[in-house]
Amino acid sequence: MGIFGKGKSREEKAAKIAEQMASGKGFYGRMTRATLASEDYAKLQQSLGAYHSGATAQQLLAMGAPTVPAVVVSISDTGKMVNFDPVVDLVLQLTGVTADPIRLQTLVSKLRIPRAGDQILLIADPANPGGYLYAGDGTTP
Repeated sequence: MGIFGKGKSREEKAAKIAEQMASGKGFYGRMTRATLASEDYAKLQQSLGAYHSGATAQQLLAMGAPTVPAVVVSISDTGKMVNFDPVVDLVLQLTGVTADPIRLQTLVSKLRIPRAGDQILLIADPANPGGYLYAGDGTTP
């Protein structure tokens, strides 16, 4: 029943509430939609999407998914924050490929914000064929 701590963890409960807020379903979702303007609600959905893509990239790395090296061409701040970490717009060039630069909006750690010229790792996005997820600089586990 969860009366004595055998229920869901705090992280699981928080993830469920965040999912309800982003989807507009459930009590938290309806209250969020009712109290936020449409453009603010869209920003919330984008921020939660960036958060979920970061979590997905870490899960794929843990499963041993192949990474693709890329070089940061430019980086700009979106003004959005998730858990005090910034969401940034990255323009990336795949290493060894002469294709057009890739544009990516992602959550990065404020302790490891990439700079122009830094090499980072990408993972192919399973939910978006032809898309990529930011996987960090390869120095953190």
